[in-house]
Amino acid sequence: MQRAALLAGMLAVIAAPGAALAQGANSATRAANAAAAAALPRDDGQDAEFAARGFLGTWPEKQIMRDDGTGPAWDFAVLDAVKGDAPDTVNPSLWRHSKLLAKHGLFQVAPRVYQVRGFDISVMTVIVGDTGYILVDPLTATETARAALTLVKQKLGDKPVKALIYTHSHGDHFGGALGVVSEADAAAGKVAILAPDGFLEHAVSENLIAGNAMGRRALYQFGSPLPFGPTGRISSGIGPALSTGTISLLPPNDVIKATGDARTLDGVRFVFQLTPNTEAPAEMNFFLPDFRILCLAENANVTMHNVLTPRGALVRDSKSWADYLTAALRLYGKDTDTMVTSHGWPRFGHEVVTDFISSHRDAYKYLHDQSVRLMNKGLTMDEVAEEIALPPVLANRWFNRGYYGTMNHNSKAVYQRYLGWYSANPAALNRHPPEALGKRYVEALGGPERVKALAANAAASGDHRWAATLLDNLVFSGQADSAAKAQLAESYRQMGFAAEGSLWRNMYLVAAQELEKGVTPAPPSVGGAAMARFIPTSMMLDLLAVRLVPERVPAQPFTLALVLPDAKERHFIRVGNGVLVHEAGVDDAADVTVTMSRGDFLRALGGVPGGNPPRIEGKRELLPVFLGLFETPKADFPIVTP
Repeated sequence: MQRAALLAGMLAVIAAPGAALAQGANSATRAANAAAAAALPRDDGQDAEFAARGFLGTWPEKQIMRDDGTGPAWDFAVLDAVKGDAPDTVNPSLWRHSKLLAKHGLFQVAPRVYQVRGFDISVMTVIVGDTGYILVDPLTATETARAALTLVKQKLGDKPVKALIYTHSHGDHFGGALGVVSEADAAAGKVAILAPDGFLEHAVSENLIAGNAMGRRALYQFGSPLPFGPTGRISSGIGPALSTGTISLLPPNDVIKATGDARTLDGVRFVFQLTPNTEAPAEMNFFLPDFRILCLAENANVTMHNVLTPRGALVRDSKSWADYLTAALRLYGKDTDTMVTSHGWPRFGHEVVTDFISSHRDAYKYLHDQSVRLMNKGLTMDEVAEEIALPPVLANRWFNRGYYGTMNHNSKAVYQRYLGWYSANPAALNRHPPEALGKRYVEALGGPERVKALAANAAASGDHRWAATLLDNLVFSGQADSAAKAQLAESYRQMGFAAEGSLWRNMYLVAAQELEKGVTPAPPSVGGAAMARFIPTSMMLDLLAVRLVPERVPAQPFTLALVLPDAKERHFIRVGNGVLVHEAGVDDAADVTVTMSRGDFLRALGGVPGGNPPRIEGKRELLPVFLGLFETPKADFPIVTP
């Protein structure tokens, strides 16, 4: 199916260099999308019925506003616009999928079990206990989570939250915690907060070291700079979009350590299954035996997921992913009548659920096994991606299609997990970087005008992949004029309009926009302080280490002791040879010792004014030297231009 999306994009035609370029779908893209529609599996209406079942009402206003007053954290109006037949600028399969994800409100799943969907990229599941509510995955932002709980109380009664469950360590499943539970109630133990083993470590660390690069790439993945609409973003594949409100975190006070661990929360029995290193480093499913409901967290979705998300992350283990779905089926399948997940809509009926889990499991197993088989035959990463495709028996299931992850880029992730980036061909061992390579391409092909002409011919023949390669090299050579950038933008745009994968669409269209209009600044992030409180000091020092500029390090090494009395911490830091090395709990004498509270340390790192001045002992002149070693990376670095 991914190959079909790529071929559809390749059929689009652009105008000759210098001509006015349309920003809609051209005739070839319209024809390609029409052909894609004709080739889709039969729609039996089950997804639409499941996505709408149990609807009780939605938020009465068109927007949920941010607490800081800077605008909406969520906009229902754009979701309501995703209706009717697919426009010619959207792949019809993706349009169908996005319409289902756009349904928003409170839905009853079963007696005492509900979901709030369409208030964020993720889903909040609500279980009615004996005296209050048990909330599962409180969305991304405090504003959207608060609105979701307000809707629940309006429809089901004003009861307290008795328990909060995080199924895994990604921010869209814990970021709204302070919107539904107060810090005071959590500290007093009035609310049980459960999470899988390793949750807190991974929740605060997964994006820390490479966070700046991941954040920039995430703008492409989720299409954040794009307007919603037929020529912009339509959905995020697993949900409508990421909300843009305040991110928070409440640490768990009860950790699930092993599969089979059980809890009774406000009268409701839970049995947990740990699934580490699947969709998240720390993740778990759970079963409600009294309700015959299985929650598969984000290990099962309404689409194929990412084995390596395009924003960047550690490569996930697709074999373990499949194996844990097999285990869930064995452990709970025979007793399950309903399945819920952390994204998308539920599945109803014992046979429907077991069929879904089996088929979805087989898709990940096929991905893993056939990627490995092909690489063991000697195919390179790109060759594996070009060759692999799900068989029709799996590809024709809507939930296995590549709206979020794709077989193409997931197979590359499997290759990377086992063999890394190197193809074993020495020509790939030390290639020129993009700017140097671009200059050589342009020179070899006869200059910028010749490259533009070749790219126009490639696009006219339907080969936008080659057109984009040619024009990308021209742009990175530094010799591209506005016409060349417009050509490249149009190639990206037509491939985006035909892509079945929402992330591919977003990435192509953001690239086109940045070529034509420049980089859109990222929206301001709020809630970082709430997260920083839970980041271990050693991780903060790791972050400093990767921001150290080696040319600023003095020739003579020096040492610094960081003492945080309130946290009972002492960190010994050595700077020399262009690196920062730190050790916790070491009492070695240092050239300079800095004593301060941990809160003041975090404020200083974040550039937040206030706090008490530190106590400095020893060679005070080394402290400004130390503070001058580090750089703050640009959050808006270029991606599609040099």
